[in-house]
Amino acid sequence: MAWPTLIATLIQTTYNLVDTAYVGRLGTGPLAALTFSFPLFFTLVSFNMGMGVGLNAVVARHLGAGLEQSAANAAMHGIVASLTCALGLFLGTEIFLGPLLTLLGAEQEIHRLAGDYMRIVAAGVFLMFPMYAVISTFTAQGDTITPMKVQFFTLFLNLILDPLFIFTFNLGIKGAALATNLSLCAGLFLALGYLKRKSIIKLNLHNWSFSPAMIREIFAIGLPASLTMLLMAIYMMGINRLIAGYGTDTVAALGLVTRLDSAIIIPMVALSVALLTLTALFYGAREFAVLKQTIHFAIKVNLVFALVCGLVMFFRPHFFLRPFTNEAEPLRLAALYLKFEVLNFPFMAITLSGNRALQGLGLSLPGLVINAGRLFLISLPLAMIFVIWLRLDFRMVAIAALCGNLTSSAIALIWLQKTMAGISNMTTIQRC
Repeated sequence: MAWPTLIATLIQTTYNLVDTAYVGRLGTGPLAALTFSFPLFFTLVSFNMGMGVGLNAVVARHLGAGLEQSAANAAMHGIVASLTCALGLFLGTEIFLGPLLTLLGAEQEIHRLAGDYMRIVAAGVFLMFPMYAVISTFTAQGDTITPMKVQFFTLFLNLILDPLFIFTFNLGIKGAALATNLSLCAGLFLALGYLKRKSIIKLNLHNWSFSPAMIREIFAIGLPASLTMLLMAIYMMGINRLIAGYGTDTVAALGLVTRLDSAIIIPMVALSVALLTLTALFYGAREFAVLKQTIHFAIKVNLVFALVCGLVMFFRPHFFLRPFTNEAEPLRLAALYLKFEVLNFPFMAITLSGNRALQGLGLSLPGLVINAGRLFLISLPLAMIFVIWLRLDFRMVAIAALCGNLTSSAIALIWLQKTMAGISNMTTIQRC
C-alpha cells in the first residue's frame, strides 16, 4: 500500500517543484514572492490533508469492522466537511491576505506578486479539497493505485499548462496559479469518474443519513491533523519574517530549500498516511500482532529514505538546486543552508511516522502537542535568539530546527511505545 501512495505524493511534490522551476526563470523577485506565499499555500494544504486524514481514518475503521454502508456514509460526510472547510479558508484568504503578507515582511512589488498568486490559488480550494477527499476514499479502501493515476494526470497537465500560461500568454506568476487550478479541475473530474466506476464504496445521496456524531468524529481526527500541519505553516511564516532581514536573495534561497524540503517531507507523509490507514484497519480488526509489525516496518522505511536523501543532498546540493534558478547568489546561499537543513530529515521521519500511527489508533492529540512543542517552545524561540539577539548566520535557523526535531522524535517514540504497551496489556486481559 505504501509504494503507490509514495509515488502519488512524489508526483504531487514534482507538481510544486515544476511551478518553482518555471517561476524561478522569471527572476529573484517572483521566486521571493513564492517563498512568502508558501506558508499561506501550505495552510490550505494543511486543512486539505487534515480533512483527508479524518475521512481516511474513519472510513478505514468502518471497513475494517465490516460496516460497508456506514463507511460509505462516512465518506460522504467527509466530502461535505472538506467543502465546508474550503469555503471558510477561501473567505479568510480574501479578507486577510494583504495584511498577512505585510506581516510576513513582503514589500512593494514582491507583496503584489505574492498577492496575485495567492488569490488565484485560494479560489482553487473548491477543486483541491473535493479532489483530495475523493481520492482519500480510495486510500481508505486499500486502493492506492487510483489516487496515483489522478495525481499523475494532474502533474502531466500542469507540465503542459505552466509554460503556456507563464511564458506564452505572458501571465508570469499568475499564470502558474491558473495552470494549477485548471489541472486540479481536470483531476477532480477524473477522480469523480473513477469513484463512479471503480470504488468499492458506492456513494449515493439518497442513502445518505446525516449524522452529527460522524461529522464530529471526522473533525476530531481531521482538525488536529490539520492543526499539526498548520503549526508548521505558522512556523514558516515566523522564519520568513526573520529571514526577510537578510535581504531578497536570502528569502529566495530559503524558498528553494523549502521546495526541496517538500520533496523529502511529502513522500514521508505519504508513507505515514499509508501507515495511518493500515493502523486503523488492523486496529479495527483487532490484529494487534500485525499492527505492531507494520508500525515498526513503516518507521524503518521512512528513516532509511530520509537518511539516503539527506546524504545525497549534503554532498551534491547544487545538483538539486540549479534547475530552479540561474541567479548566482540565491543559489550559493541555498546550497550553504541545505547542508545544515538535511540534518533534520531523519528525526522528521521518526516524528511523522509516530504521530500518524497514533492517529490511526484514534489518538489525534499527541501529534498536535508534540509539534506545537517542537515548533514554538524550541525551534522558533531558538531561531529568534540566534538571529535577533545574537545576530548569527542565517544557517543557524536550521540548527534551531534540528534541536526541535531531536526532541520531538524522542517524545513521539516514547508516546507510541506506551500506547502500544497499553494495547498489549488490554489484549492480555481480554484473553484471560
